[in-house]
Amino acid sequence: MAEIVKEILAKPIQYADEVIKLSDDVTSSRADCMEIKAKTEKLAGLLRQAARASGDLYERPTRRIMDDTEKVLEKALTLVFKCRANGVKRIFTIIPAGALKRISQQLENSIGDVSWLLRVSTPADDRDDEYLGLPPIAANEPILCLIWEQIAILCSGSMEERSDAAASLVSLARDNDRYGKLIIEEGGVVPLLKLAKEGRMEGQENAARAIGLLGRDPESVEQIVNAGVCQVFAKILKEGHMKVQLVVAWAVSELAAHHRKCQDHFAQNNTIRLLVSHLAFETIQEHSKYAIASKQSMSIHTVVMANSSTNRKEDDNRQYIMHPMGNETPNQMQNVVTNTMSKKSSVFPSGTTQGKTSTTTTTTHKNTKTNQNKHHIALPGGSIKGREFEDPATKAEMKAMAARALRYLCAGNVNICRSITESRALLCFAVLLEKGPEEVQYNSAMALMEITAVAEQDAELRRSAFKPTAPAAKAVIDQFLRIITKEDSELLIPSIRAIGNLARTFRATETRFIGPLVKLLDDREPEVTCEAAIALNKFASPENFLHVNHCKSIISHEGTKHLIPLIYFGEQMVQIPSFVLLCYIALNVPDSEVLAQEDVLIVLEWATKQANLMQDKELGTLVYEAKNRLELYQSRGSKGYH
Repeated sequence: MAEIVKEILAKPIQYADEVIKLSDDVTSSRADCMEIKAKTEKLAGLLRQAARASGDLYERPTRRIMDDTEKVLEKALTLVFKCRANGVKRIFTIIPAGALKRISQQLENSIGDVSWLLRVSTPADDRDDEYLGLPPIAANEPILCLIWEQIAILCSGSMEERSDAAASLVSLARDNDRYGKLIIEEGGVVPLLKLAKEGRMEGQENAARAIGLLGRDPESVEQIVNAGVCQVFAKILKEGHMKVQLVVAWAVSELAAHHRKCQDHFAQNNTIRLLVSHLAFETIQEHSKYAIASKQSMSIHTVVMANSSTNRKEDDNRQYIMHPMGNETPNQMQNVVTNTMSKKSSVFPSGTTQGKTSTTTTTTHKNTKTNQNKHHIALPGGSIKGREFEDPATKAEMKAMAARALRYLCAGNVNICRSITESRALLCFAVLLEKGPEEVQYNSAMALMEITAVAEQDAELRRSAFKPTAPAAKAVIDQFLRIITKEDSELLIPSIRAIGNLARTFRATETRFIGPLVKLLDDREPEVTCEAAIALNKFASPENFLHVNHCKSIISHEGTKHLIPLIYFGEQMVQIPSFVLLCYIALNVPDSEVLAQEDVLIVLEWATKQANLMQDKELGTLVYEAKNRLELYQSRGSKGYH
């Protein structure tokens, strides 16, 4: 750093010495040249002082100020050289009127800029809290000077001063996106990370909050990640104070929300594991064992598979007809947790390897009594001293921010979703959906919505994480059913979306979601009605192996009765998914007497004449096929229906 600053200062000092030397030989405008010389001498002294203190100077304003100073000195040198000319050359030398006065003023401004640079780079204790003011260079953009000042304090101030400077940057970044970009451009990220790593608790909070606010676009997040934020945040999540950790978790969620490419960087630094640990703390018993599956730790799904007496096929929807989901009383979280952990202890004592054969499983089961109390694999950060004594509000906020961070980290990322589902996070989310504070419930629901959205597109994740026999998956689904049945919660929409995402995981006998979803078609809120229709479409779509069964269930719950008025009179956001759903029903169950009684064929014919409903070519094809099927099956028995 010092060498870079010295290199920046070298040319201005050289120009200043040349101006001073030539000023003694001027033959015209001597008074003005002497004034220029005096100011240049003062400026040269300040430049040499800056060179001696180069190790303490803040590079960004130094570079900007020295660029301007160099240009001013170059102009001064040109003018002084012209004033020095004599004889015939003097006749042809033209010096614009007022040029010397202007350059003198510019030198004065440069003196002010360099003086400010020296003051701002000096620790507050050494300058006796002297007011820094604004340098002339900041006349057109005063906010830039304020940013320079705060970053300079971050670099050289005491811990308390650095904390205050970080708080000031928080205010600036919160007020204006452009200010946030300036903070990044002017080198504010590295000293903020250093404060987050080394500062006191308040300073760490301010630094983490500032970093979260700075990451408002992909480019900014990229620069923050390149500065080393993942390593610093992971260390805090593992060892820091909980009040700092919850701000860090929030900052992670902000960075991941604005740039998904940073997800893997955080995952590589164990951020997922640490966040799950915070989620599990005091949520489920023996939280230190709720680690992401590895060679030493088993996933909940492996436990269930090991307990199976037969090798079930893992075909996506076909297996659900053969093996219906057993009935289980909802909301009994404690039983789910206890049973899951007892299975883990009895079947897979700590130290066994995932993926063993049935023979190995049997052997392990025989040795349960001798092995089940042996060492467990502790999660990093899982035994932070003193965090159990934190106040309940801080603990609740920590869980809320951990769930929020996991929500954005897993969005669209199969690997991270797999890591989360192979840990005990699903079980934690289920418990928190039932018993957590409002914010914790909401962030848990949103995280599950993102995970199920990825599972909808990835069959392997869907089969492993949301098998109907998996206790954690059943617990989550029970909570979604409770929320959807209750209808009056802000968790309703994420729960509807999550169930829609899991539509292909339900068995033929698992129809308990159809009724509540159909009931929501009559909801007053268009957004809720729209989401319910979209979710039902995923049950009724031909992509779902059980689409015929689900369509019959929708009809039996009077779904067509709700859909027809929505198609005729609903808002467009509701009309289209409702129309698609009616087409699926007509296509899949064309011989239904209910469809004939409800005049569904007339509805479809009317819809084909509505431009707003027929804009999509695929929808046009679907309507044509549905009409043909309906006409074929209903023409023979139409008299009997009427």
